Order: sequence, then C-alpha cells, then structure tokens
Amino acid sequence: MLGLTVPTCQSGPDEATSRSPGSAPSDSRTRSNIGRQGRTRSIGTHSLTRLIALAVLFHDGDEPSERANRSKRVEWDERWRDVIADEPEFPGVWCRQGGGYRVRGRTIDPRSGKMREVNWALPNLSKARDAFAWLQGELEKIRSGVVTEQPSTAPQVHAYAADVFKRKLDLAKIRSAAGRSKWSNIVEKHLIPAFGDLFVDQLRPSDIKGWQTRVAAKIKTGDMAPTTANTILSVLRQITDEAVVDFDLRDPMRGVDPFDTREHSTYTEEEPNSLPPALVARFLATMRELHAAHYAFTFLGFTTGLRPSSLRPLRRDGANADIKWDEGILLIRRSQTIGDEVMETTKTDLHQRLTLPRELLDVLRWHVNEQILHTKMRQSDLLFPSVTGGFRARSALDKPFDEVSKAIGLAFNFTPRGMRRTYQDLARAAGIHDAVTRAISGHATPAMQLHYSTARGGEVKQALAKVAKIATAGAKVIDIETARQRRRKAG
Repeated sequence: MLGLTVPTCQSGPDEATSRSPGSAPSDSRTRSNIGRQGRTRSIGTHSLTRLIALAVLFHDGDEPSERANRSKRVEWDERWRDVIADEPEFPGVWCRQGGGYRVRGRTIDPRSGKMREVNWALPNLSKARDAFAWLQGELEKIRSGVVTEQPSTAPQVHAYAADVFKRKLDLAKIRSAAGRSKWSNIVEKHLIPAFGDLFVDQLRPSDIKGWQTRVAAKIKTGDMAPTTANTILSVLRQITDEAVVDFDLRDPMRGVDPFDTREHSTYTEEEPNSLPPALVARFLATMRELHAAHYAFTFLGFTTGLRPSSLRPLRRDGANADIKWDEGILLIRRSQTIGDEVMETTKTDLHQRLTLPRELLDVLRWHVNEQILHTKMRQSDLLFPSVTGGFRARSALDKPFDEVSKAIGLAFNFTPRGMRRTYQDLARAAGIHDAVTRAISGHATPAMQLHYSTARGGEVKQALAKVAKIATAGAKVIDIETARQRRRKAG
C-alpha cells in the first residue's frame, strides 16, 4: 500500500463525501463497507446484487451543501496492474489514481460451470454510479448465456471426448495405433483448448463457427491446410453425434459446413508425387545401387501399389507365412502403422490374394538371400525386417527416397507415398483394366483410384489425338472459299 495523501477522486453527485472525525457514517461509508465485504466474499446472489444495483442507481447522491468541500485522505493501492483507491466507491468499483474507475466482479458462467471475472479499467467514466451500472451489465451478459436456469448435468467436452474415445476403442471402431494417435492428438491439441470447458449440452453452432473463423485465419496464412482442418472437424462431429443420442440434444453441428478445399491441391502439376513411367526403371536401378536393402520393398510398392503399412508386416516364413514361395502367392491380410502392434486386417478390411509373376518372385528371393544378413533379421519371420528383427519404421524410406531423387535429378519432391500413385500410372500405361488395377492395389472405390492417378501431358495428348481422329473419320474436308460460295448461292 502506498499510503499517500492526495486529493480525492473528483466525482458527481453519487460519489463519497468527506466525514468529520467522530461523525456518523455517511451513505458513502456504508457503500465502502459493502465493498469490503465484496472483497472477502464474492458479490452475493443475483437478487441481492440487483437490489444493491437498484439502490445505487436510484440514489440521488449527497445534498448540494455537502458537495462543495469534497476532499479526504485516500489510501492508494497497487492492484491488478493499476493504482486504485483502497476503499471501493460501490461494490466492485474503485477510483483510479490516473482517472476514471476500476471495476471488478465475478459470477458463474452456467455454460461451463466456472467462475468468470470482469476486471476492467474505465478511465473515461466520471461517475462511480455509471461504472457500477456498466459492471452489472457485463455480469448480466455472462449470466444470461444460459439455456435453462437449471445447472447442466451433462459432462464437459473434455471429459465426454475421453468417454467417446474409449467407447470407440472398446467397439474396435479405431483399431490402428496411428488412428489412436491421430484421434487423441486432435482432441488434446485442438478440441479441448477450443471447447473443453463447455458442457456438452451447452455447445452451440455459434461456438463451432467462431472456432472455424479462427482456423480460417490460419488457413489463409498457410499455417494449416483446409484438409487438416476438416479432419479436426470430422473428429468433433463424431463426438457431437454421440452426444446428440446420449443426451437427446439438438445437433450443435447443424449448419456447420466443412472448410472449402477447392483452392487447395494436395498434388499439383509441379508436385505430383508420382514418377513418370519412363523414370521408374532408372529410379529402381539407383535405389538398388545406393540402398540395396530397400530395393525389394520399393520394387514391390511400385508394382503392386500396396500401402507400406501392408508391406511391413509381411511374413516370409513360419506357419502363417504371407508369401507362398512354391505357389507364387502373396497374401495381404495385416497392417502395421506404429510400434510393434499389428492389426490382423488391412486398413479397408480387404484381404487380398495376389499371384506373383516370376519377375517379382525373383526380386523377393534375391532380397531374402542377399539382404537379410544379420542374425536377428534371420531369426525374424518378416519379409522386410529391420536390423533388429522388428518392423521397419514408417520413416525408413524417407532418406533413401530423397537421396535417389537427387541422384537422378528429379525436379520435384517424391516420397514413399508416391509409390501408390506411380503404380496407378504404370497400370494405365500397361493398359490394365481399372477393375484389375483396384484388385491389386486394394483401392476400395473408382473415386479413390482416380485420386491416386496422374494423367500426364503426353498421355493426354495421345488420348486427344485418338478422339480427334475418331471424330473426323470419314468426314469430307471442304475448303473455306468453297463453303462461302455455297452460302452465297443458297442466299
């Protein structure tokens, strides 16, 4: 406390008046006592606060004769990064040394069940009564946000999201380690900071649209892709869909549209993440030269279009071997994403049985005989074991792909995900029917197959030439001058 003697706050008719020693307490002193109670106890019930507000707002202030000699000793206090009078003028209203008033009040926000505080400096107000009225108005705004007067019995979003997550795990709706990691990261990093404290039945479309506005700013600056934002939105939608059923709510996602992705392209002409068929042989040859241990994996990825998560858990040996060497059969029935955990199915629940040609079998036999050299690798049943005998990491191909791309002078970034895209282009160049192409790669729909395809300029040019030839076949060509003469005669 500074304890300086300074002139009192200059005020209007409703401000505190001076009092001679020993005289009876004035109305302003009574209001100060109320203020002290407000500091030790939060402002009381809504009805009591409103009674005080009415009493203050309709109080006419001091008599004119008492306004002339308005001065008193004021004890100043440093609070809330401000310098204010030690005693409040009204409950929650303090005179500021720099002019105006500091107001502070707290009330329960029924939408979150938490105490919310209003704490503002109002330097431009000259009357404590006006500051008090402003404070009560702000507190009332918080209180009036309720849908019903009864407190919510639904859980808060952060707790309910955890319940929904557990339910999905129990029902095997999220099975892979990567899926669990993605779901929990989205909830923890995006949904809880935005909505975690709200009760589920208090979540409204306006809350979600307000969040979308903030995310849209990130998309505009390039800090987030709209596809990523839509993934976050889809997880929120799964949570709200469960809440609608569990608590018989109106859907808070009604009227909430996904983010616009029309101007966002994952793959572009400059960055197709797909090798032209003419470069595939060179890429594979360089991979075998620089990173022979990854050659067979890459070769199988290019020629089948299978996901790396389906290739990593393939077993070359044992009672449940996935490759039948004598029959030339490859079984695709497992998936591995993170760590040592394996799903006994694929991402799309599609189990495939592929009959391999001699060229593929020869590459795989070479890999087993020449590249599985360490003792722990030999002890493993895996077709593509790491040097420790376990699963290869998801990032195992990142560095080899980068080095090979630079070695062949590739002008764009090419990642392991591009093997699946390149396969589609190779199959199309080979004239393989779409149904057969999907049967090999495991694409569930023609739309997804199209998404992974890249029609290049040369291929398009040849196609247009064929169409043009068919369109003009058998048509008699008439020169322009002859056509003009015919029109003149007809006219």
